[in-house]
Amino acid sequence: RCGHCKRLKPEFEKAASSLKTNDPPVILAKVDCTEDGKDTCGKYGVSGYPTLKIFKGGDLSSDYNGPREANGIVKYMRSQVGPASKELTSVEMAEAFLAAPDVSVVYFGGDSKLKEAFLKAADKLRETVRFAHSVKAEVNEKYGHNNVMVLFRPKHLQNKFEPASVVYDGPNDKSKMESFVKENFHGLVGHRTQDTASDFVNPLVVAYYNVDYVKNAKGTNYWRNRILKVAQNFDDFNFAVSNKDDFQHELNEFGLDFVSGDKPVICARNAKSQKFVMKEEFSMETFEAFLNKLKADELEPYLKSEDIPVQDGPVTVAVGKNFDEVVTNSEKDVLIEFYAPWCGHCKKLAPTYDELGEAMKNEDVDIVKMDATANDVPSSFNVRGFPTLYWKPKGQDPVPYNGGRELDEFIKYIAKEATNELKGWDRKGNAKKSEL
Repeated sequence: RCGHCKRLKPEFEKAASSLKTNDPPVILAKVDCTEDGKDTCGKYGVSGYPTLKIFKGGDLSSDYNGPREANGIVKYMRSQVGPASKELTSVEMAEAFLAAPDVSVVYFGGDSKLKEAFLKAADKLRETVRFAHSVKAEVNEKYGHNNVMVLFRPKHLQNKFEPASVVYDGPNDKSKMESFVKENFHGLVGHRTQDTASDFVNPLVVAYYNVDYVKNAKGTNYWRNRILKVAQNFDDFNFAVSNKDDFQHELNEFGLDFVSGDKPVICARNAKSQKFVMKEEFSMETFEAFLNKLKADELEPYLKSEDIPVQDGPVTVAVGKNFDEVVTNSEKDVLIEFYAPWCGHCKKLAPTYDELGEAMKNEDVDIVKMDATANDVPSSFNVRGFPTLYWKPKGQDPVPYNGGRELDEFIKYIAKEATNELKGWDRKGNAKKSEL
């Protein structure tokens, strides 16, 4: 019956046959929660399907939140087995480990409290970071380190504006070591891919161009080095380079439907998540000028918005440009619906919503709608699906509207929550008798 289960089944089976021959083998098993497995599923708190959980040594280790296709499952599960940190027993082995095109974190030295904390941090971050350790004197001498943890940048990301490796000099503390790895992982200007996008937080400046370390590492670093040269002087921002084709959906959010030419296009978000686009063609001078203005708060944010419409219906139409006036700073209470033109539930709601607008015409309440696909939604409204409704009392923060969607249910809610009692209904939502 479960559609997601049917989609997962062939991928899960493919992954199972690959992992069976892994060294050590990883067993993938399935339980039917509707039949004999009912008690097992109850014991482990399974409430939705499919649910995936990881067991180690017969005990529940964690929920599985990784990819749902065969290759992703195999990669994720391989990262879970065996030690989180690989032992480097020779100089050749260390050289091969550090030649990989990924960030590597290595502990050099014998047993110590620091090594214990390192191994715990490695276990926590094993899915995304490569860890190794060495007790061999020849390896430690070759790299000139002893009793320390060192983060190494991969060769293709090394540059003259930051060190190729960073030594951890903090306490024997697992969480401090984890923070150190996360903070230094991407360096001054990180390579931001779809897999790593969530690592980069605002305030963030991204250069979009033909970033391709497989086919054109030289061309990729030609522009990245120019970005690095400027970025090193601005520690107020996080910086990244991203492939413009992989992030076309993001460029659309900045009003850029098509990016031509080889030069980077610069887009930024400040700490408040407002959007900014560098309009000038990229050069180190224009980039530096843009960052100085961004830092001084002298730039006009980019706002995705339709034109302000003529208001001629029972429901007020909000767009990006008039949102503050119609909703945020309104002198009335506001009920706002965020919709998408293609959404069936929104179309179904439309006639009722129009009736509600008509009913509230003479009240101190505005009924408002906005196409959330064509206009930017302010960050105080969390819109994940459609339609999403919010109640915004005047002068106060918005609250999600989770009430019913029939006319009388809307009226009952508004009658109870309105700042001033409605003229046509009492607080319980009963219609007041009209005075003759």
